[in-house]
Amino acid sequence: MAPALDFEASNDRDGQGLEDLSDNIDAVNVLKAEIKKEKGMMEKSEFDANKDKTQFRQYEDACDRVKSFYKEQHEKQTVAYNLKARNDFKSNTRAKMTIWEAMERLNSLIDESDPDTQLSQIEHLLQSAEAIRRDGKPRWMQLTGLIHDLGKLLFFFGAQGQWDVVGDTFPVGCAFDERIIYPETFKGNPDYNHEIYGTKNGIYYPEIGLDNIMLSWGHDEYLYHIVKDQSTLPPEALAMIRYHSFYPWHSAGAYSEFMDEHDQTMLDAVRAFNPYDLYSKSDDIPTVEELKPYYLELIDEFFPNKVIRW
Repeated sequence: MAPALDFEASNDRDGQGLEDLSDNIDAVNVLKAEIKKEKGMMEKSEFDANKDKTQFRQYEDACDRVKSFYKEQHEKQTVAYNLKARNDFKSNTRAKMTIWEAMERLNSLIDESDPDTQLSQIEHLLQSAEAIRRDGKPRWMQLTGLIHDLGKLLFFFGAQGQWDVVGDTFPVGCAFDERIIYPETFKGNPDYNHEIYGTKNGIYYPEIGLDNIMLSWGHDEYLYHIVKDQSTLPPEALAMIRYHSFYPWHSAGAYSEFMDEHDQTMLDAVRAFNPYDLYSKSDDIPTVEELKPYYLELIDEFFPNKVIRW
């Protein structure tokens, strides 16, 4: 025989207890929503499902412009240059402008390191952001797609060429890994046979954490420091910006010996972002003025100050 319902016990419950229970349920629902959002970020990209990915990053068949670029980059990205570049960054504000003004300023640059596109920079940024948006990823990730290459403004701010602005990135201060594109061209780098910088660990040690590794100076590092200090974007977005050109790491598995526990989580985030940077380059050209109102609102959501110190 089933037990009778205890109506007396129900009547003894006070309003505060019910309110506390309701608050606890709300808290659980918020947590579930956050977990669902995070899962959405990590879910496999859908926009590129039918694309022939073998047609991207074909560096062996790249034009002489791309090959010449990487030879110069690999010979000139030294420890000494990187220390100077970081000191110059901390010492100077190069310009003050909004995010959208920065996108428009960048629009005249064609990336000499990229074999996959001849589009203007603003078109590529919108392609990346729109692909992320179509896949229903979080708003902060859409914004990351929109701004991820804005560090290329360095080209207009006293860069020595494109070699210290664009291209795949890699650590300096330790041996150059064979999984970097065109590894043979590092032989002309003064650090190649250095007694310390030319060794496997160089100036680092295993599990030091990538936050403590000096990556070759360029648009990734530059924008990472700007966004870290002037936005409310989450750590995953910062990793997407800093490491999206670090192909030897996130695509080939190089330098994993330097990773700490935090880096594994960031690696997952970068890999989730990478298809939107790489495979969106064959999408239709976006209509800038139609999309501008949506992205201006998105920018304001994560950048408290409209005018950014570049």
